[in-house]
Amino acid sequence: MRAHVLVAEDDEMQAELIRRTLLSEGHAVTVTHDGLTALDQARRLSPDLVVLDLMLPEVDGYEVCRALRADGEIPVLMLTARTSEDEVLRGLDLGADDYMTKPYSPRELLARIRTVLRRSNRDLQQHEHVIRAGGITVYPERHEVLRDGVPVDCTPAEFAILTTMAAEPGRVFSRLQLLACTRGIDRASTERAVDVHIMNLRRKVEADPRRPARLLTVFGVGYKLSAVRG
Repeated sequence: MRAHVLVAEDDEMQAELIRRTLLSEGHAVTVTHDGLTALDQARRLSPDLVVLDLMLPEVDGYEVCRALRADGEIPVLMLTARTSEDEVLRGLDLGADDYMTKPYSPRELLARIRTVLRRSNRDLQQHEHVIRAGGITVYPERHEVLRDGVPVDCTPAEFAILTTMAAEPGRVFSRLQLLACTRGIDRASTERAVDVHIMNLRRKVEADPRRPARLLTVFGVGYKLSAVRG
């Protein structure tokens, strides 16, 4: 089983050791050294597993784990130098799939990673396609949308538009381009119907639809989905 693993470890020597250990097993590896960057990379890259140190700068591992659980189901293996039962239980209660206490051997780390990946059934040969952008998660095969981890009901046309925009966050789409992605779903639609779909989507995915932070209007051109979490 080969996977893409995101390593969030502020100790650069430890991070490099983990990176080399994972590469030796054939995994792809992305390394970060603080919690904010770890969250950003997890949302952008959708890794198969996050190896997460608890004592991270900017945002600690507990808060990173809490945010990842709100976003979706990326497996998390926590690393901690703390051995108290309360600290371990806190991490597991937040949704960590497993934990390891420091120091640990590279062989044990690989064994734990293999176990978590098997348990989560995220083999790269079989895992479900997921699109994430700006706090929006789209599961095309399941026809499901989450906003900050909360399910959102979309019509078929709304789903087609949102999926198209989420696949290329930051790109500006004209009304005609967004209309084209609904062909076969909403045959009677016009370009102005796209405005209605966008208005309805804003009610569903924006904290304040009157001041959108995700689905943005680019005047004279069309619309774009912000890559930044709204």
